Parts: sequence; structure tokens; C-alpha cells
Amino acid sequence: MLRSFLTVIFAVSTLFSGSAYAQSALNEILDSGELKVGTTGDWNPMSVRDPASNGYKGYDIDIMNELAADLGVELTFVPTDWKTLVNGIVADKYYLTGSASISPSRMKVAGYSDSYISAEILPFTTSDKVEKFDSWESINQQDVTVATTLGTTFEALSKEWFPNATIRVVEAPARGYQDVLSGRADVFITSNIEGATLKEKFNQIVNVPVSESREPTPIAMLMPQDDQVWINYVNNWIKIKKMDGFLDATARKWGLAQ
Repeated sequence: MLRSFLTVIFAVSTLFSGSAYAQSALNEILDSGELKVGTTGDWNPMSVRDPASNGYKGYDIDIMNELAADLGVELTFVPTDWKTLVNGIVADKYYLTGSASISPSRMKVAGYSDSYISAEILPFTTSDKVEKFDSWESINQQDVTVATTLGTTFEALSKEWFPNATIRVVEAPARGYQDVLSGRADVFITSNIEGATLKEKFNQIVNVPVSESREPTPIAMLMPQDDQVWINYVNNWIKIKKMDGFLDATARKWGLAQ
């Protein structure tokens, strides 16, 4: 019944979009039998790459497997990184991405699905350095080094929030938190989503004691900006998956229930 309903959505979208059908990624996906999804594999627990198997696991991975199943097509993950994530959409390397924060700069060249989860940003350090910090402003000091990953939202925010600190930008597959763990930096910022996972994995990572988080941000899939047929399909699919409990169940599975 679900697939029949989604087929009706597609047919109605096509009726009102005229020639958009021939241009739509949805048409290409159904014709080819393949859904290509861009994923970084380095945002735990959203998308994690296993070097041994070269496969992926995580919240995003479960979501995309479900989307491919409802489309009745095979799923192919296309490796990407944060600095080229948007470029991959623009260059048609994949039809959509896993979870990404909605930002004005990305919206200039790419579209988004409806949001289905949100994130907030917090600062983190190691237990041997936490006494140096008691607020956001305590990070913005000349003797503090903030590590961040090239091409991420966190890179831009680190530079904006901590102009007096030294910003150490590392390039994927390296991550900012790794420089903090190694002692090359003092602080990194990330989402509450990833931060909780990192604290479980590395017992020396702790929160910087701040009074509140910053930048509550809706999370969505990046999509081709001008493909309203494909965007409409995915948005209606998200509505269905919210109503049938799949999104909530998947969030609970990966410790993301809000």
C-alpha cells in the first residue's frame, strides 16, 4: 500500500510539473533501478564507514536503505567529504545526501528535503584541560587552539566565534576532535549528536561547561535545487515515515531520540 501511495504522489507531481518529469532525478532512479546517495562516513552515529568491509552503518544508512526499499531500487553509497558534499549534488554525482545542516550558504546552490531531526552545537575538550574553560568566551583567547574540519559548518562557526583563538583546520578524513585528543589543540565544537557518541567512545572527552548550546540547526538531506518533483517525493516520504513511526524508532536505535 505504501508503494502504491508513493506512486500516486509521483504521478500527481508529474501531472503538475509538465516537462519536469523528464528532467527529474526520480525518473532517472526508477529507470536505472539505482539510488545513489552521497555520504561522508565520518559522522558518528549518522554515517560511519567500516574500513574492513568498506561498508557503512548509522542512522543515515538505515534511513537511506528504507528509502531505496520503498522506491524498489538498489542503494549505492557514493563516498564524499564535507568540503565536496554540496559539489557532488551540483555535479550530479548522487541524487541526495545523508544528513546535513541547513545553512544559507548551501541553500544558494542546493536544495533540501524537509527537516527530520535537529542538532545543537557544543564545545568539547579533554579532561586534563577542562579547568581552563568555564564559558564560550573562555575559549576565545589567544592561548587557545580550536581544531575544526575543513568544509564543515563547524569550520565557519569556529572562525566566527573565536577570532582571538588559533584555528587549526584539518582536512578530511582527519577530524578536529582527533587533534584535541592528540594534544595539538585544546577545543573542538560539534553537534550534540556527535558529541554524545564521542564521549562514549573516548572517556577523556568532556563538555566545556557552558550555560547553553548554540546554533540549533535543522538537519535535512541535500538535494538538487531545481528538481521539485524529486524534492516533493522525498518530502512526502518523510511525512509518511514520521507518521508510521519509522523515523522515531530509528532515532531511538541510534541514541538520537529528542
